[in-house]
Amino acid sequence: MSQGVSIAVVGSGYVGLVAAACFAEIGHHVVCVDNDEAKVQVLREGGVPIHEEYLPELLNRHRANRVEFTSDLKAATRGAQAIFIAVGTPQSETGSADLSYVDAVASEIARSIDSYKVIVEKSTVPVYTNEWIRRVLERNGVPQDLFDVASNPEFLREGTAVVDFLHADRIVLGAETERGAAVLRAIYEPLTSGAYYCSEDGVPGPRAADDPPPVLLTTTKAAEIIKHASNAFLATKISFINVVANICEAAGADVEDVARGMGLDARIGPKFLRAGIGYGGSCFPKDVAAFRHVAEQMNVDFGLLEEVEKINAEQKRRFFQKVRSALWTFRGKQIAALGLAFKGGTDDIRESPALEIVELMLREGALVRAYDPAAASRASEIIPAGRQMVYADDPYEAARDADAVVILNDWQEFAELDLGRLRSTMRYPIVVDGRNLFDPAAMAAQGFTYLSVGRPARHPVAGAANGADHAVGQRRS
Repeated sequence: MSQGVSIAVVGSGYVGLVAAACFAEIGHHVVCVDNDEAKVQVLREGGVPIHEEYLPELLNRHRANRVEFTSDLKAATRGAQAIFIAVGTPQSETGSADLSYVDAVASEIARSIDSYKVIVEKSTVPVYTNEWIRRVLERNGVPQDLFDVASNPEFLREGTAVVDFLHADRIVLGAETERGAAVLRAIYEPLTSGAYYCSEDGVPGPRAADDPPPVLLTTTKAAEIIKHASNAFLATKISFINVVANICEAAGADVEDVARGMGLDARIGPKFLRAGIGYGGSCFPKDVAAFRHVAEQMNVDFGLLEEVEKINAEQKRRFFQKVRSALWTFRGKQIAALGLAFKGGTDDIRESPALEIVELMLREGALVRAYDPAAASRASEIIPAGRQMVYADDPYEAARDADAVVILNDWQEFAELDLGRLRSTMRYPIVVDGRNLFDPAAMAAQGFTYLSVGRPARHPVAGAANGADHAVGQRRS
């Protein structure tokens, strides 16, 4: 690996904390900055505030030598060659990205610069943000030869963010000068040269020494647009297959077969063709709205994204009605809700379709026993435990005496449920699956009434209850 670069990462959320840990993993010295003193102290003491595979291991591995945590942005700035801004850019009331945190950080950085720095946008920001950061620095008296502003968007999926960083599909570097580009190339050289993949204790993943991630060196404006366009396109793909799923339901076809047939076309590909209850999380809803706002500001009609948002909202409503159709009425019914985070593998409940559907069921008078392997604690801050809402310790406890099990995200644990045990626990063997985790025929053979997304409803096969009580459900290959 090349000689390490001194890096400051401002922000210790999903993006900042993963970036800090991974930069340390590939040989750099990293100072992670956050203005929340309590959070900084937790990180110093070995705590990890988010659920992310491999992140605790990397932080434990490098906390004593390559990564440190502080609230002193001034000191971190002065000691860094590159400063990555990874603070939040929440959606404003107009739908645009709120850049007030980026502005505040840029202003503070400007007051601390005493040698050449590359200031890198790591947060998802609209095009032209790099120019505003440059203006902030210049207005605060920073000479032009002491800084460059660059863009290095992240393409991390929550739950697999560490692997996505270290085994990236691509690395996008947006820079306007060779001087700034050289610093970015040096930072990623352990990955782009393949050197990292020769280490025995590296994080496993799809990349190898002879197949390192490709690098796209482009302008800052193009890099900013790449991030928003990528997320908007993926959200569009999700909404598209969800509409196709609704057509399949009406026609009596199986959306899984349709998606497989589409995905075999190399121009389309199989990823993000999973019908379900709609997208959520901290990125897609915000980024679709922000990209649409950018288009409006530039007098470009991007009505397609409005339809993407409408379809996503409608998909949640349709699934809620599907649960209602299975139960006739919600009042007094006990429902097991499996999944609270916006997807499996994370504890992030931001814009979670699962929570939205749980809230609708509660509003209709249902009694909900919910389980999620990681997100229950966060969910209880939004929906406190009470007479109508109980948080269970495992899926079978959640399903005890349930009138129906409703699957709301795609944790692998749910796909591997012991169906015999599940059925014997429930009052009525009804499963409404918002993530299509199971084979419909297998569910019917196991004695379930099974409703999913974009596939015909299936009902118990005669004598199914006498079948193998300990079969484990699996999605069709």
